[in-house]
Amino acid sequence: MLQIILGAVSLGLLWAVMTIGVFITYRILDIADLTVEGSIAMGAAIAAYAIYNGMNPYEATLIALLGGMAAGLITGLLHTKLKIPALLSGILTMIALYSVNLRIMGKANLSLLRMNTVYTNFENIGLNHTNAVIALGLLCIAGVVGILYWFFGTEIGCAIRATGNNSQMARAQGINTNNMIILGLVISNGLVAVSGALIAQSQSFADVQMGMGSIVIGLASVIIGEVLFGKRNFFNRLLSLVMGAITYRTIIALVLKLGMPANDLKMFTAITVALALSLPAMKTYLTPLKKSIKEGM
Repeated sequence: MLQIILGAVSLGLLWAVMTIGVFITYRILDIADLTVEGSIAMGAAIAAYAIYNGMNPYEATLIALLGGMAAGLITGLLHTKLKIPALLSGILTMIALYSVNLRIMGKANLSLLRMNTVYTNFENIGLNHTNAVIALGLLCIAGVVGILYWFFGTEIGCAIRATGNNSQMARAQGINTNNMIILGLVISNGLVAVSGALIAQSQSFADVQMGMGSIVIGLASVIIGEVLFGKRNFFNRLLSLVMGAITYRTIIALVLKLGMPANDLKMFTAITVALALSLPAMKTYLTPLKKSIKEGM
């Protein structure tokens, strides 16, 4: 059981980077960005191809970051310059990235078995693979949370938050909201691509289909984190995202341990997200019912 939980924690830390990227678009910019389903696979494809051809894994992960940022830039330009709705812009980019990822890898999947990855140095000092993933995952999360906490406290970061909160008021204050939307999408998909690169190196292969359903996983982690761990301030929200991703992965691991077929995981995730998102509406419906019960007593 301990090994199952450690495995869930290690995977949760890697997916937490993607969850933070989803949070930037979904919560801060108020955009449901489906680009992530393509950019997470793109990050995996770029890193896998680069490592397969002898590149340093850290450099390969950095290039994956740039690839994800480029994907976010395309979505941002489609939305802000060509006036295509944000949801449709993400869908268009996601569809295009499927072909791009196939072009990058040259085939549907690429193996990284017996090749050096970003975890190799940790394994060389005596850590097993799971502990190596946890160690690097913690370092990555600490770096991402620290940088984003600082960045969103700067003038530009506050402008991005203001754009998502009230774009009309932001424009009245002289903020170029289009540029802020593009920047937010670039940062978000860059993080998502890094997550894809780390996941691919952890599981020793990249697959063109690995992004399928990732937006739902990201949303589930965001909702679970906010519901269970709160959102008192921005730093607390960032930490809650990490805990949400780990909690989600732990739930999935335990559900599988209890015998749920793996084919039902997507449906389970969708139901979890639907229930979490419907909590405010449920409270609205239940409040009059509770009141009438009390009056009847």
